[in-house]
Amino acid sequence: MSLRTVYDNWHQRIYEADPSHEDASSPWYQVVREYLGEVAGLCVLEVACGRGGFIRQMANAGARVTGCDFSSAALRAARTKLFTPNCPPLATLVQGDAQNLPFADRSFDVVVSCETIEHLPRVQAAVAEMYRVTRPGGKLFLTTPNYFNFMGLYEVYARFRHPSRQDDQPFDRRQWFPQVHRWLRNAGWSILRTDGTVHQFPFFPGRNPVRWETLEANRVIRKLLSPFAYTYFIAAAKTQGRN
Repeated sequence: MSLRTVYDNWHQRIYEADPSHEDASSPWYQVVREYLGEVAGLCVLEVACGRGGFIRQMANAGARVTGCDFSSAALRAARTKLFTPNCPPLATLVQGDAQNLPFADRSFDVVVSCETIEHLPRVQAAVAEMYRVTRPGGKLFLTTPNYFNFMGLYEVYARFRHPSRQDDQPFDRRQWFPQVHRWLRNAGWSILRTDGTVHQFPFFPGRNPVRWETLEANRVIRKLLSPFAYTYFIAAAKTQGRN
């Protein structure tokens, strides 16, 4: 069974469990919204757009949005949010691989990538592709899990305690924030700012981690503690004049 088929099955299972779930309410999208600013009139690409909730929000804010995802099942779910009978579609949906994006050079003003690179076998290729399709002066808004925290310590424990444990998704890399910085800089991106959200504490084995949401409500403290956040955020730019 191919990785694409496995991801189709995963997306279909998640969608069928709760078709009305608003995926744009996820904490990573919340922090991206804080930094994204005005998008009206901008040409925006979301890489690995999933089931389309954030695409719909950006389209409703006036952006010209394209959503790209590896999974046909994810795109089918996205169509239920973006396509209404007898109305123009809110956005364009394209099936494609983040490691080899099916778009021309310098096509987009903004690229959004949330909780994606940890699921890619070739991260460096993906962030280089995001750079290629962005116009000079354009921006990247990226989030990805960071294990430089209690969750990382728990992962070490869990792998020792349960070596045969399987991840929920077919491919899921454990990484920490300096690796993400290196991948982006190697691709040519200039990092503008960083932040983070979701501070989790796995105090009780076998139970969901405890999340400290009151800490995240204070933006100053949240930013100071961003290297220890589980969801790590980077805003980066493609410098004017660079290819």
